[in-house]
Amino acid sequence: MPPPHTRLRGLQGLALVCALLLVGCGTPSAVRHTRGTPSTLSGEQASNIAIHALGLVGTPYRYGGNTPDGGFDCSGLIGYVYRNEVGTPPPRTVAKLGNWGEEVDAQDLRTGDLVLFGRGRAPTHAGIYVGAGRFVHAPSTGGEVRLDRLNSGYWARQSTEYRRP
Repeated sequence: MPPPHTRLRGLQGLALVCALLLVGCGTPSAVRHTRGTPSTLSGEQASNIAIHALGLVGTPYRYGGNTPDGGFDCSGLIGYVYRNEVGTPPPRTVAKLGNWGEEVDAQDLRTGDLVLFGRGRAPTHAGIYVGAGRFVHAPSTGGEVRLDRLNSGYWARQSTEYRRP
């Protein structure tokens, strides 16, 4: 039997998935359907990426981390999920993620897309879009992987780019 904290993390992830699936039913069609850049990912793969990312909410942050047991930084989280769900290893750094895939307009965002934040020429933080205006990311030292809203105070003020692998 897994340790209690692992079971709790799994239950929290399941609750988040269920809540997002319910909220996703009321999401405007502009967010759920892609009108612009096509994806090389199937709808099922994109959904699995989002579900897997949600299941990792609560995992501790660790700079350079790329496993649930060792913790994650933001690019390590993205790499872990993409490698496990589609077998495609993305670039390891956030700066290089800024050139991975194709840029997507905000109104064309779909689950599994990447959300990149930062000012200037290269992004400094990244997460995985999971639908309903939310993304999963590993934010900072001392924190843990969490689910946030793109339109929340801090994140709404950041320069944002969306990419579709």
